[in-house]
Amino acid sequence: MVESFLWVREALGVRSLRLKISVKSVGVLAVVLALAVVGKAQETQKIPEVRSTVVVVGTPAPLTEEESPRSTETLEVQQYPLAFTDLNDLMRDDPSVDLEQRGGGGVQADLSIWGSSYEQTLVLLNGWRVNDAETSHFNLDLPVPMEMVGSVNVLHGAGSTLYGSDAVSGVVDFVTVKPASGATLKLREEGGSFGQDDQVAVASWGGKKFSEVIGGARDFSDGFMVDRGYRSEEGSSETRVRSVLGDSDVLIGGSDRSFGANQFYGDYNSWERTKEWFAGINQQVDKKTEVVLAYRRHSDLFVLLANDPAYYKNQYDDDSWQGEVRRRDDLPWKGAAIYSGLEANVDEIDSTNLGDHGRNRGAGYVDFELTGKRWGTISGGMREEMFSGGISVATPSAAMSYWVAKKVKVRASVERGFRLPTYVDLYYSDPSTIGNPNLKPESVWNVDGGADWYWSNRLTLTATVFHSNQTDAIDYVRADASVPWQAENLNGVKFTGVDAGVDWRPVAGQEFRLGLTTLEGAQSALNGLQSEYVFNYPVQNAVAEWVGRWGNGWMLRQRLRVVNRVDRGVSPVWDASVVYDRGRVQPYLQMTNLSNTGYQEIVGVQMPGRAFVGGVQVVVGRR
Repeated sequence: MVESFLWVREALGVRSLRLKISVKSVGVLAVVLALAVVGKAQETQKIPEVRSTVVVVGTPAPLTEEESPRSTETLEVQQYPLAFTDLNDLMRDDPSVDLEQRGGGGVQADLSIWGSSYEQTLVLLNGWRVNDAETSHFNLDLPVPMEMVGSVNVLHGAGSTLYGSDAVSGVVDFVTVKPASGATLKLREEGGSFGQDDQVAVASWGGKKFSEVIGGARDFSDGFMVDRGYRSEEGSSETRVRSVLGDSDVLIGGSDRSFGANQFYGDYNSWERTKEWFAGINQQVDKKTEVVLAYRRHSDLFVLLANDPAYYKNQYDDDSWQGEVRRRDDLPWKGAAIYSGLEANVDEIDSTNLGDHGRNRGAGYVDFELTGKRWGTISGGMREEMFSGGISVATPSAAMSYWVAKKVKVRASVERGFRLPTYVDLYYSDPSTIGNPNLKPESVWNVDGGADWYWSNRLTLTATVFHSNQTDAIDYVRADASVPWQAENLNGVKFTGVDAGVDWRPVAGQEFRLGLTTLEGAQSALNGLQSEYVFNYPVQNAVAEWVGRWGNGWMLRQRLRVVNRVDRGVSPVWDASVVYDRGRVQPYLQMTNLSNTGYQEIVGVQMPGRAFVGGVQVVVGRR
């Protein structure tokens, strides 16, 4: 540990080659700002209690954190949005989440939970599925800018009973923000290291019966190394209407991302461009029933050699349709309800490399929930999913929480999860990777138990022990570097770990967060082969964060992440930000990887070093 701190201190003495600013100067600036903030602070701003945070994932109806029987995390995006570079940056606050990032600007970040592979986590947007049928590398290609997202809700552990395929190890639901009454316009401009130049515009207006939010964002960078520049754009519109028909929520959005993919898929200077179109509606039929419909189209143009496009090029276009009817029926017992639903999903792909393929699936589920304020919650459900060809999968689940003392809650859950192979898993082929059309769907049994101690309104402690046992887990393996990666089913893949956290708020406006997830996996499943994804998990993932907010509008944030990957060593990364968010003009400074750590989250893909981004947001209208 002492050697690690000495190494960090030495790294902090290196000057930034891009900005010609020393870390010593930045440290002095941060101290001056901190003294100014403390000296001018007249009143503090309250941060909401953890136990009262509403959880909208893992259960069919929203529950508060203290009522939930599952291990969850809610990350509030709009609490201090100017302190984070993007949604991926925010999700790193949860040590149970592993972001294996390839590039900035929302480009290619693989998401996994509790040691799973990146393909085993389901991504939702307001409850609509956005997992990509071609490859899960594109699951985070969201069609909305971060400024339109209100919260990120994370379920740790399987969730296929409610959500179906892909929820093997967890679910991440991005929930858009609902605007307050009145009209607001937010404009943002920022720039910084590596030629970064970003713009954001979000307008919202409306009242109780109608609201509209329109937003767009553009992120541009020359790249921190050759062939790693990017241009990302996204724009969307969300309309909410309350009428005699019930509540309606309509979201339309799209994104366009082009980027240099140097080393992304091997020792190639590749180039790639993805586009997405999304449309979804959530329509309330009556007090008990709602209908959900959505359509997603995603395209991917991939060039293996940017300097010789004719050598190898692929064009993919995939379409996904989803429809669902959800219903709630209250039972005679207080706090008891039955939730049920019917779903249909259709996926199609047209690809120059993979060919033309399609598949249909339908599902029905039922879930029982019983919640008591004084004693806890009991949950149990069953899902039956049927696929074209006559195959069906049953996924049961059970969870409970119980208050063993006034401030101590224990909880436990068991659930089965499953996932269909993506089209890339099945049919892809290039000089470095080969798919496998004979792959079987993968499944898992996940068991976890834990306790939450709400010591006071200012201090919460939580701990969870979890274990997963996977069958037919899909990974890309090879005997050595001289042969390409081959998609295969692996058996005997098991993960066991502990997830613990502390949230301390000594005074209003001040928050300290500590989190640690540690786990180990059964690598004997490889039988001596090399693994590309499944066994790249963090053995330890620790996060320490302090956020201070004052009534005069200043906010300071410090975060240290320390990740220890299997056979890769320890990577400490220090991020910080300074924000002034009072009034119409709101300046901010974001500092990432101040430790200038050289590290790789995905083997062979180098991450950026020390970087600075400064900007200003202008707010017009009701805040």
